[in-house]
Amino acid sequence: MIYQEKTFYLCKVPLSAEGSEDVEIITRADDIEDFPRVFKEFEDKRSHAFNNDGLYSVIRADDIFTIIRTTTPKAAKTEAFEESTPHLITNLQHRVMQDKDQNAKAILKKVHEIETDI
Repeated sequence: MIYQEKTFYLCKVPLSAEGSEDVEIITRADDIEDFPRVFKEFEDKRSHAFNNDGLYSVIRADDIFTIIRTTTPKAAKTEAFEESTPHLITNLQHRVMQDKDQNAKAILKKVHEIETDI
């Protein structure tokens, strides 16, 4: 087994992301002592998506934020996109259903190959 140093990456995945190249690394923590700072920023960034009961709702999110622990920034972006894809699809589908959002419909079709006839 080869030991590899892992870092915590706070990543932002926009709703329009087409792949890992669209993921932004906001900050990182190189060790566990710095992790609370990254986690606090994570909670602050996604705070707008909480309802009055304090529950997070992906359909209220403007962007998807995630913390990834891995070895390189490139790996973090790839994992963040893969992990966020189901949330992106759910959010976009909700926007199409609730608001008849044509931009969300186009992203679903082009990026995720999902047709919506709502």
